[in-house]
Amino acid sequence: MGFVKGSSKACLFIGFLFILNCGFCVFAQENGNEERKVYIVYLGERQHDDPEVVAESHQRMLESVFESVEDARESIIYNYHHGFSGFAATLTDSQAKQLSDRPDVLTVQSNREVHLQSTRVNDYLGLSPSLPKGLLHESNMGSDIVIGFIDSGVWPESQAYNDEGLGPIPKHWKGECVAGQDFDPAKHCNKKLIGAKYFTDGWKERFPGSEISENEYMSPRGWIGHGTSVSSIAASSFVPNVSYGGLAPGVMRGGAPKARIAMYKVVWAKAPLDSTSVANVVKAFDEAMKDGVDVLSISLGTPINPIRPFNSIGEDLEISSFYAVVKKGIPVIAGACNTGPDAYTVGNLAPWLLTVAATSLDRAFYVDMTLGNNITIMGQSQYIGKEKSADLVYVEDYKNDVSTMRGKVFLTFVKEDWDMSGAVISATSYAKGLILARSSDFQNDYESDLPIVYVDYEVGYKLLHYIRSSSSPTVTISKGKTLVGRPLSTQVCGFSSRGPNSVSPAILKPDIAAPGKLILSAISQNFPTAFPGFGISSGTSLSTPVVAGLVVLLKAIHPDWSPAALKSAIMTTAWKTDPYGEPIFSEGSPRKLAGPFDFGAGLVNAERAKDPGLVYDMNLDDYIHYFCASGYNDTSITILTGKPTQCSSPLPSILDVNYPAITIPDLEEEVTVTRTVSNVGPVDSVYKAVVEAPKGVKVAVEPETLVFDSNTKKLGFKVRVSSSHKSNTGFIFGSFTWSDGTRNVTIPLSVRTRVLKP
Repeated sequence: MGFVKGSSKACLFIGFLFILNCGFCVFAQENGNEERKVYIVYLGERQHDDPEVVAESHQRMLESVFESVEDARESIIYNYHHGFSGFAATLTDSQAKQLSDRPDVLTVQSNREVHLQSTRVNDYLGLSPSLPKGLLHESNMGSDIVIGFIDSGVWPESQAYNDEGLGPIPKHWKGECVAGQDFDPAKHCNKKLIGAKYFTDGWKERFPGSEISENEYMSPRGWIGHGTSVSSIAASSFVPNVSYGGLAPGVMRGGAPKARIAMYKVVWAKAPLDSTSVANVVKAFDEAMKDGVDVLSISLGTPINPIRPFNSIGEDLEISSFYAVVKKGIPVIAGACNTGPDAYTVGNLAPWLLTVAATSLDRAFYVDMTLGNNITIMGQSQYIGKEKSADLVYVEDYKNDVSTMRGKVFLTFVKEDWDMSGAVISATSYAKGLILARSSDFQNDYESDLPIVYVDYEVGYKLLHYIRSSSSPTVTISKGKTLVGRPLSTQVCGFSSRGPNSVSPAILKPDIAAPGKLILSAISQNFPTAFPGFGISSGTSLSTPVVAGLVVLLKAIHPDWSPAALKSAIMTTAWKTDPYGEPIFSEGSPRKLAGPFDFGAGLVNAERAKDPGLVYDMNLDDYIHYFCASGYNDTSITILTGKPTQCSSPLPSILDVNYPAITIPDLEEEVTVTRTVSNVGPVDSVYKAVVEAPKGVKVAVEPETLVFDSNTKKLGFKVRVSSSHKSNTGFIFGSFTWSDGTRNVTIPLSVRTRVLKP
């Protein structure tokens, strides 16, 4: 439930305020019988630099809706007074409505639940420490940068956090490690893990009757392995001789191996899902801004439901991240969510977030299946047990045909991913192993003591033919092996949430893609699947810290670049193929070549991103343009940004937001789009326009040449787009590039013709 004052126009807070419910305009007195729950009250820009003065103003505001000063004081859970002004407090609905009617309140939101989105990677992306030069060495591997994680805590004994060879803690760091259960800052923090805090306030009010798991630690130590995993992917120190039961062997290292790590634990183990509340997440943002974090990696979010797309969970996360990005200059990298491959499922939609999709990489895990006729077939599997032999049978109905599969390896065919979990459960309960045939060859990360093998339908039918043609079919399944290299094609993972953007269709989401499939990382040594202290998992939770590590390196060599400039550099230099030049496919039914709604601008290209040539930068005025174009009212924009704002009439076009992509969701005949680029390459540069127009679409650029010198560092241009289609179309894709002959500054061009609007 949310409250916002003003007209219904004020409720057009869609885009970064996913939904606000209006209509509560009646002044309400406190009712002693009303249930109290946690609300988050956003007041926008701080009106004073002293946090204590800001906190006192929150107290006075609460006193206006409580009968006593003491009741008001006891209601406060968190004060947010570092990056922005606001607080979390236990309120009745009446009190929340009363506060929402105040002219100095931006919005009041009920507390909500947030879930986790859940070694070869950096070499695959070209970040190799063995090379004599390159981004890793130029950035000193991120040594002076602090990367923060809002997640599930750390396992501090992990070698990922060893501080061997690190210099002093960066002078700008003002954070600390907080003591708690089995967590001693003097023992567990060092020059690598320099910050660790935890947040649980408001748990009972948010989850009445739901207790934190007894396995959890009331401290920054995390029983859940997720926080340790994502932080190690982004910034693990060098750890030799790592593997998962022999799979994925080698040296584990993060994208920025010398970066310093700060963990803000907000996610806690509880049944049925590990989760947190928004109040804790917002407090973590506030603390991170105060502490001096340089980059934030957030593998949290609530996926968008394409049937019911507006989800107000995003509002709280995105308000907090707005202040981090726009006001504090802290890039925030977030996952696209794991509800693909359906369209309109991508989450974390705000234009200031860098939203990351997930791909596979050039590594797979497989077993040899030797049949009774001595023919050997490969199948994908993470099986790390001993070689296993058994009778091989075909089971059509794995849900009911228990007697056939008992004690055997069984083959079954499934159509969708959700069919697989039932088959896996049946296998672990009754069988010696499972061979899953399905339309795709994508490998899941199910972990089991039994061999679970993935094959496509073609291989599945070969196995079925063998079973039906043999009087006593058998199979011997080897221990898992690792395959690395070019023969393995890169795919956008089936689970990775897809665009287009359901809230602001003219803003491309996701922005970029990075490896997030079957990634080896450190995890909690207490976690059941640790082997020992390492695991393999998949998700946009894992592709997010891959990009966050790259942002750390870029920020180290370009400390004066804004978050928008860093984002532009990553997007405009991305690969449209895999690193070997092979096409990237999008996993789904049917499988197709990947496009902007699958992988955004493409697959992240680390080395090219350091020298993009031009960037599409954005500042506060650009975001105000976005707010006005999206229908936000003047008062709300003023409160949020701290800058008095009066939107123009008519409103500006959202197509003109200076985003490093052009997405036109409703092209009737012709439209002109404007953009501005800043030169961050050689001072004297000349760029020429190169257009790959979507089919049936004409694209003209004015001017066709941009000339930069010592006096001209920023230039604007116009892109005129017209359609020859005479009927409605789906989105058709192309690209637009500025090229100086060496650097190609490329952005996606996505156009949908709408002759007749719905």
